[in-house]
Amino acid sequence: MSLFLDLLFGSVGGAYLIYGKRQYSTPFLVAGFILVIYPYFVSNVLLCSLIGVVMIATPFVIRTLA
Repeated sequence: MSLFLDLLFGSVGGAYLIYGKRQYSTPFLVAGFILVIYPYFVSNVLLCSLIGVVMIATPFVIRTLA
C-alpha cells in the first residue's frame, strides 16, 4: 500500500512541478517538490496519505484566497 501511495503522490507532484513551471506558479512548484520528496521520509501509511491530500489541496486554497 505504501509503495502505491508513494507512486501516486510522486506522480501528482511531478505534474504539479510541470504545471508550476509552465504557469510560473510558485504554490504549485513548492507543492510539487514536497509531493515528490516527502514519501522518502514518511513511512506511516496514514500520515503519508494525510500529508499528500493536504499538499494536493494547498495550491488551490492559496489560489482561492489570493
